[in-house]
Amino acid sequence: MFEFKIIRECPATGARAGEFVTPRGVVRTPVFMPVGTQATVKAMTTPELRDVGADIILGNTYHLYLRPGTEVIGLAGGLHSFMSWPHPILTDSGGFQVFSLSQLRKISDDGVEFRSHIDGSKHMMTPELSMRVQNILGSDVAMCFDECVKLPASEETSRTAVERTVNWARRCKNFWLDNGIKKQALFGIAQGALFKDQRAECAERLAEIGFDGYAVGGLSVGETHEEMYETLDVMNDALPRRSPRYLMGVGMPENLIEGIARGVDMFDCVLPTRNGRNGNLFTPAGRINIKNARFRHDFSPIDETCDCYACKNHTKAYIRHLYRAGEILAARLCTWHNLRFLIRLVKEARLSILEDRYPEFRASRIARLLTSK
Repeated sequence: MFEFKIIRECPATGARAGEFVTPRGVVRTPVFMPVGTQATVKAMTTPELRDVGADIILGNTYHLYLRPGTEVIGLAGGLHSFMSWPHPILTDSGGFQVFSLSQLRKISDDGVEFRSHIDGSKHMMTPELSMRVQNILGSDVAMCFDECVKLPASEETSRTAVERTVNWARRCKNFWLDNGIKKQALFGIAQGALFKDQRAECAERLAEIGFDGYAVGGLSVGETHEEMYETLDVMNDALPRRSPRYLMGVGMPENLIEGIARGVDMFDCVLPTRNGRNGNLFTPAGRINIKNARFRHDFSPIDETCDCYACKNHTKAYIRHLYRAGEILAARLCTWHNLRFLIRLVKEARLSILEDRYPEFRASRIARLLTSK
């Protein structure tokens, strides 16, 4: 039911244009996936998500397990029916959210014991439970449960996390096989902090287990951009070439462009929605804060080249006024623009790969972003 096809590759870089075929539609890669943590992409309706060009969105196992609970979503017929999104959905395993609860969790080889950030209740998340929850959610792509470490990490700490990640991935795959799961792809997650040998080894061991796709986890958690790119260079060589590759939690425009140049097919990040709620907007010349006084009399759109609803219908001065007045529409318009900006950026990158001009596209976009800083 799942197939990944590479249609075109850039001979000068690792950039690829492909298609990831799922039962609920074809995802054209490279792709940016909006994050719908709690069965909603914040401030956006599902028709609006289609309007900005989203082909696939994310849900989160940890949050949906705690609220509203898998029983509710199961009775609703799964996550697609529950949130009225008939297109592909990828669910995170909950590993990163548990990692974020540093004061509320205890990790062992069995899994992670944690207290809910909502009511303090105690839970034990195991690879098998993560798989069971994701299967009830009915996502098209499920992620293996993994251990993410905070950077900088010692070699020993990272090694322990790699061993757990590989062992947990094997347990996830066994659950997937034992329960005859057919309508859900399963992706493994490569860890290894900033240690190149550990990253390569983790990728190799995951490939031996065999997954439908592979993710690079544990980045965008404190490393420099150069350290991220060096790690992606290793992953570009180490991960199976014919499978989709997913860089988790990365959403800065320059990171997307450089990630694509290193063979990444899929991206996600909360940045466009979080920034939108705070009035921070992406533009081709870098980020702007719409709340700044200099936009009070600026009657131009956020981005003259953007085709989103906000840019076609409203001015910076108007959106600034909405923020100053505390109007909800301000966050909605800025979120709408930010999502469209990143989705459009990646779609343009895909077109440039198909037209054999990705190096030129990469150079021009990066040069403009760097000039603005």
